[in-house]
Amino acid sequence: MIYLQLFWEFFKTGLFAIGGGLATLPFIYEMQAKTGWFTLDDISNMIAISESTPGPMGINMATFTGFTVAGIPGGIIAVLGLICPALVIIIIISNMLEKFKDSKYVAYAMYGLRAASAALITVAVLQVARVAFLHYDVFQETGKLADLFNPIAIVYGIILYFVYKKTDKHPILYICISAAVGILLQM
Repeated sequence: MIYLQLFWEFFKTGLFAIGGGLATLPFIYEMQAKTGWFTLDDISNMIAISESTPGPMGINMATFTGFTVAGIPGGIIAVLGLICPALVIIIIISNMLEKFKDSKYVAYAMYGLRAASAALITVAVLQVARVAFLHYDVFQETGKLADLFNPIAIVYGIILYFVYKKTDKHPILYICISAAVGILLQM
């Protein structure tokens, strides 16, 4: 039964998360709340690891979740659930695209999908920022507004943003440096 649930949850994610790995995050957060398979901290770690390792982010997160919940077969089933909708849709679209490639309605649909993708990615960015820069658990315990913010992470994020914009270094360098800083500062 767990295999069917894994497949179904990731099938839904693959069906509606248009726009790549970050677009899957709202669905991952919903899955966390619904199933309890992982914590919010696990999601932050999944994002960090998925962005740092080769392969698509969504596939890496599906593999991690499936493996954590049901071992190697779970990892395989979660990935199959995630990619199955894309395979079916691509097969259907490729058979129909030639016929409708000049249709203004197809062009309108593509513009609509771009907007949906941008919205999903924006939601994902805001959720990741919430986990990275805020301490809701500490704030709920103390009730102090000062305990809500993680000043070290905020300052580091701002510094990293400006350094990234000013330099021409590969993003993997910033990922490695950030991992080291996280370990050193125990962020």
